[in-house]
Amino acid sequence: MFAAETLKKFDREIAKYPADQTQSAVMACLAHAQQEKGWLPPEAIEAVAAYLGMPPIAAYEVATFYNMYDLKPVGKYKITVCTNLPCALSGGYHAGKYVQEKLGIGYGETTADGKFTLKEGECMGACGDAPVMIVNNRSMCCHMHPEQIDKLLEECE
Repeated sequence: MFAAETLKKFDREIAKYPADQTQSAVMACLAHAQQEKGWLPPEAIEAVAAYLGMPPIAAYEVATFYNMYDLKPVGKYKITVCTNLPCALSGGYHAGKYVQEKLGIGYGETTADGKFTLKEGECMGACGDAPVMIVNNRSMCCHMHPEQIDKLLEECE
């Protein structure tokens, strides 16, 4: 199901925990699986659970609880806008509306060309830098006002 390189990443994550607690690596392993597959189809979640020796439902509980995991295909660039109260009050609501208008999609949707998916996110821990967005679960972008949003969208190839 997974490439050898991904399995090596799983093993590195598992090694961080006592031998009888391999399931503690579930979040990291799901993230590596998603990185390889582009999203987490049910069979990938089940394969991670099997690799960690845990019930599939336990891995599903993690994958469905955290918004960083994608349970359906997403665009090449997944933009997650923090809509938690501090960000919302500091421009996050307007930033989200601006991105929706620019891309012509709503939250939870992907552009027709498959380039962008837009998601709402909870607190990203950077309230003082609001409005905040994360691209592909990796790059945090701060003070995202229209000019910065335009620049970000232009930089995405």
